[in-house]
Amino acid sequence: MPQESMPLQDVPCLAIQGSLLCKGSSKRKWTEGQDSECTPTELIHQWSPGHKQRSMWKGKENDCNHFVISRRSRKRKESLSGVSWDNLPDELILRILFFLPLHDLLMTSVTCRRWHRLAFDESLWHSVDLEGMTNMGPALEQVLKTGVQRLRCPRSFIDNLHVTGTCTLQIAEMDLSSSIITTPTLESILSRCHLLECLSLEGLQLSDTIIRALDNNPHLRQLNLSGCSDFSADALAHMLQSCLRIEQLNVSWCAFDSNHVRSVVNHVTPSVAKLNLSGYRDSLTLDDVKVLVARCPHILTLDLSDSTQLMADCFPVLSDLQHLMHLSLSRCYHIHIAALTNLKKTFHALHYLDVFGLVNDSHLPTLRKENPGICINSWPFSAIARPTPASAVGGVGGLSMWNKKSRLRFKL
Repeated sequence: MPQESMPLQDVPCLAIQGSLLCKGSSKRKWTEGQDSECTPTELIHQWSPGHKQRSMWKGKENDCNHFVISRRSRKRKESLSGVSWDNLPDELILRILFFLPLHDLLMTSVTCRRWHRLAFDESLWHSVDLEGMTNMGPALEQVLKTGVQRLRCPRSFIDNLHVTGTCTLQIAEMDLSSSIITTPTLESILSRCHLLECLSLEGLQLSDTIIRALDNNPHLRQLNLSGCSDFSADALAHMLQSCLRIEQLNVSWCAFDSNHVRSVVNHVTPSVAKLNLSGYRDSLTLDDVKVLVARCPHILTLDLSDSTQLMADCFPVLSDLQHLMHLSLSRCYHIHIAALTNLKKTFHALHYLDVFGLVNDSHLPTLRKENPGICINSWPFSAIARPTPASAVGGVGGLSMWNKKSRLRFKL
């Protein structure tokens, strides 16, 4: 079918696997004569075939003066509404595009130059979810250029990403948990982030450069570094001294030694409310707990699970946390079950206690009876600073990030 008569719905579109995103900013080959910005209505008019003229001779009296009869084009009837796409202001079209899912929004971007410009307006790309996307380097590069503020792409494969320029990225919340991404690529992204408020890098291989880049984010409130590795205790201490607004910090099960643990307890901001310092068996001692309690007396949630050096003598120290509501001591095997009796006298504000691995299921009813008002072993997974709690993964809440859903979502 010739291009002039091709219906608009048959115009070929780019594939959704990142190609639309990465080709969104490339130059296109437009129809000859389309140098200026075109609207769909103008394209239809220019693709329409020209009107034919027919002439005829009328009688002998016209032998000298040729008389020509031309067929006039029919006057187009005005639209009943009097409105066309050409006349709609950008603000109204943007409002319409706001309700489109990611796939349809990308499809509209290849309609014409005007709609391409509007489809990638930063007001539409405030919140993006690219979870599970493979080979997403070029796509993520294009998304970063839109001025995205909330970016969710856990468990993704990020390759061939080239972040150029020195402009500050607008990202305030970002989840890269369990993604496959090279350290230099991650450094290039975080070095341009100065507005971060919530960040999750769970399970990633980091560097001192990445940790020091976080120093430039004074508004950082929630930081999840659970399971991370390859950064020094000094870089960690310097970052904690710079980020004084951290409310939730998760540094559980990192590749830490005793120096890293001391960097946390000595430099974490005193205003921290929720702290996960679990998984450090022989590295976390009672002296570290004393320093932490003296420095951060307003902790509400504290996870010290898998700290085998802790014994029952840690309870008098922890009792100074007068606002403590949730305490996790799972698999702290040197704490005897007898020390868990009537904890309400020691911790007046305590509502939740996790002691997985210390108490057999057969003893749980007795322990709960001896501690009325305390829910025991109701939180098998920590939710501190995690964008998506483990209990919500796979459910409706598994699509959210820090209790908010992303507007544009990539679907496999």
